[in-house]
Amino acid sequence: MDLRSELLKSIWYGFTALDLEKSGKVSKSQLKVLSHNLCTVLCIPHDPVALEEHFRDDDDGPVSSQGYMPYLNKYILDKVVEGSFIKENVDELCWTLTAKKNYQTDKTSSTVLPEKDAFRLWCLFNFLSEDKYPLVMVPDEVEYLLKKICMAMSIEFNCVELEDFFSQDSVQQSGITVWIFLGMMNSGKITRGIDKSITTMAIEEVYREIVGDVLKEGYLWKKGQLRRNWKERWFTLRPSNLSYYTGEDRKECQGNIALDGNCCVEVLPDRDGKRCMFCLKTLSKTYEMSASDTKQRQEWTTAIQTAIRLHVEGKNSLHKDLKLKRREQREQREKRRQAKEEELQRLRALQEERERKLAELDLLKEAQKQAQALLEQDEQRRRQQHEQLQRALEVQLREAEEARVSMQAEMALKEEEAEKQRKRIQELEEMQKRLEEALQQEIKARLDEEAFRLAQTGLLAEEEEKMKALMSLQEEQEEYILKTQREKQELKQEMEAKSRALDEAQRQLEEVRANRHRVDQDVVAAQRKLRQASTNVKHWNVQMNRLMRPIGPGEKRPSLGSSFSSFQVPTQRDPGLRLRRRSGSEDQDEESKENVENRAGNEKRHSHASNGDMDIP
Repeated sequence: MDLRSELLKSIWYGFTALDLEKSGKVSKSQLKVLSHNLCTVLCIPHDPVALEEHFRDDDDGPVSSQGYMPYLNKYILDKVVEGSFIKENVDELCWTLTAKKNYQTDKTSSTVLPEKDAFRLWCLFNFLSEDKYPLVMVPDEVEYLLKKICMAMSIEFNCVELEDFFSQDSVQQSGITVWIFLGMMNSGKITRGIDKSITTMAIEEVYREIVGDVLKEGYLWKKGQLRRNWKERWFTLRPSNLSYYTGEDRKECQGNIALDGNCCVEVLPDRDGKRCMFCLKTLSKTYEMSASDTKQRQEWTTAIQTAIRLHVEGKNSLHKDLKLKRREQREQREKRRQAKEEELQRLRALQEERERKLAELDLLKEAQKQAQALLEQDEQRRRQQHEQLQRALEVQLREAEEARVSMQAEMALKEEEAEKQRKRIQELEEMQKRLEEALQQEIKARLDEEAFRLAQTGLLAEEEEKMKALMSLQEEQEEYILKTQREKQELKQEMEAKSRALDEAQRQLEEVRANRHRVDQDVVAAQRKLRQASTNVKHWNVQMNRLMRPIGPGEKRPSLGSSFSSFQVPTQRDPGLRLRRRSGSEDQDEESKENVENRAGNEKRHSHASNGDMDIP
C-alpha cells in the first residue's frame, strides 16, 4: 500500500463527510475549502483558480467523487513529496471532518473512549481496511487488531463475546465499517473493568507500532563514543533507523543510527559491570548497548535483525508486509474452501447416482419377489386345477394325460422364464458390486491424486530451490571462467614479453659468440705473428752470437753478406763491447721474460676462449 492509497483513504472520509445529503456529490465551495486545507497540511502550494478551471464546463451544481478525483490527483496528490509533511496532520484534518457527522457518542457513559483514542483507532482501521470503497475491515483483521490491543493491555482476548457480532450476515459478507468498530469499542466489551489510562496507553502503543512503523521501544544502556561512559536512553526502532532520546517523552533526540544491509548485530560478553550486552555494527561505528535482562536483549537483537532484513528486501513497513501476507492467506483459504465445496458437490453427485442405482436395484428385487409370488400362485392354482381335473375327469384319462403333458410343457416354459429372471437378478447384483468397487476405486484415486499433488508441490518447491542454487553456481562458474580468462590473457602477455626478452638475449648471445670467434681469430693471428717474431728474435740472437768474436786492430772484417758488410765487431778489451754485452744480455733476459709472460697470457686467454668465458674490452 503506497502513500497515495493511504492519503486517499483519509480523504475519502473527508469527502463523504461533506456529502450531507448522501447523494455522492459535494458543492464546489466545500471542495475549495477541502482542497485548501489539504494543500496546507500536505505542505504544497494551493492554486485557488485551478478548481474553477478544472470544472469550467460544468454548472454551479455539486461535484461527485468521480469528478473530483482527476483534480485531486493532478493538482494535489501528484505534487506531494514523501517526507515533506506529517501524515498525522492529514489524518487529523479528515477525522475532524468525518467525526462531526458520523461519530456520535454518549459523553456521560463511562465506557466511551477519549477523542484521541478514537482518532488512533480510526487510523488503525484505515491502515488494516481493504483497498476498496466503501472502506470496511474483514473479521480476521478486526480480530487481529483486538488481539494486539489486548496484548498491549496484558489481558487475554476473549472472542466468545464477539461471536454473535461476527456471526451476523452483514458482517460475514461485507465486513464492518469504522463506525461500527468504534461503537463496539465504546460498548465496553473489550475494555470492561480496565482503567481508561491503560486503554489509552495500549491504543497508543499499537498505533505507534502499526501506523508509526515502530518495531520496538524501550530503555537501554548505551556506551558513549567519546567519553566511553554508560547512559540510559530511550530507544525507538523503525525499519530504516534506530533513534535514541533522553527520556520516554521523545522530546530530545540524542542520535539517529541509519540501518542498511551493511549493519549487523552481535551478542557481547558481560564486562564493565554491565550484563546482557550486545552491539550494533555499521560501516563507520560500533554501538555498544546493554539490556535489562536476557529476554530483552533477545527481543532487541531480533527486532534489529528484522529491520535490517526489511531494508535489504526494500520494504518500508513490517505491518504492511504482514497485512499483505494475511490477505494472501485469506485468499488461499478461500480458494481451498471453494475447491473443497466443489469436491463435496461432486461427491454428493456420486452419492446421489449411487443411491439412484440402489433404488433401481431395489425395484428389480421387488419385481423379482412379485414374479416369484405370481409364480407360486400360478403353481398352486395349477395344482388345484389339476386335482380338480383329475377328480372330475377320471373317465377321460386320455384327455387328462394330454392335459397333463401340456401342463408340464407350460411348467417347463415357466421354469425357463423363472431361470432367466434369476440370471437377470444375479447380473444386476454383480453390476451393483462392480459399481461399488468402481466407486471405491474412484475415491481411492482421488485420495492418491491429492497426495500426488502435495508431493508434486513439494517437488516443485525443491526444484525451484535447486534451480536457484544452480543459477548461483552457474553465475559463480561464469565469474570464475572470466577471471581465469583474464589471468590466462595476462599470463599470455607476460609469456610473450618473456619470449621477446629471451629472443633479445639469444640475439645478444649470438653477437657475443660472433665477437668471441673474431677475437679468437685475432688471438690466433697474434700468436702466429708472435711465434714468427720469436723465431726472428732467435735467428738474430744466433747471428749476434756469431758476431761476438773480438776483432784485433788492423784486422779486416770478414764479409758476411750484403746485409752485414758494414758491421764491425769490437774487441773483447773494448769497454764499449763489455757494456754492449751486458746490455745485450739484459735485453735478452727481458725479451725472454716478456716472451714467457706473453705465452702464459696467450695460453690463459686461449683456455678462457675455449671455455666460452672470454673477456670483452
